[in-house]
Amino acid sequence: MSDQPKYVQDFYPDELTYCYGCGRNNPLGLSFRTRWDGNRTRTEYRPRAEHMGVPGFVYGGLIASLIDCHSTGSATLAYYRHQGHELGDAAPVPRFVTASLKIDFLKPTPISETLVVYGEIVSIGARKVIVHSSMYAGELLTARGEAVLVLIPPTMMTPKPASTPSEAANPSE
Repeated sequence: MSDQPKYVQDFYPDELTYCYGCGRNNPLGLSFRTRWDGNRTRTEYRPRAEHMGVPGFVYGGLIASLIDCHSTGSATLAYYRHQGHELGDAAPVPRFVTASLKIDFLKPTPISETLVVYGEIVSIGARKVIVHSSMYAGELLTARGEAVLVLIPPTMMTPKPASTPSEAANPSE
């Protein structure tokens, strides 16, 4: 058995991997990756210079995106485990989307630190999961989030987009 962590985004169906925050098939995206860390979930991200709000600090939109994608990944991990599965099983991995997201910005977030988000699963229902998240910059707690996630509706289950992010950025004439 490998000691390497398994990240939920690596198991999403290909047609659902274009998210700007966590999509592995979005070359222009942020590539957030979420995994189990004991009984809680974990996502780490090192902000880049372009994620600055004011000099020295991360802008709030990146924090919200990080907590959002962390929460959808956490919901998937929890729901899949609740159904009796672990990543790597043959059963398809479900995909969750955000129904509600609340962020509390507690302190300015230094851009010089790796950001780590930990998730606690509050509840798991038939189609809904609630996740509480805490985000740290180093040892400093800088934000908290509460998210309500729902199984992706069938209306969002479509084939590969007409144009992928890389095709949209480099249209051919």
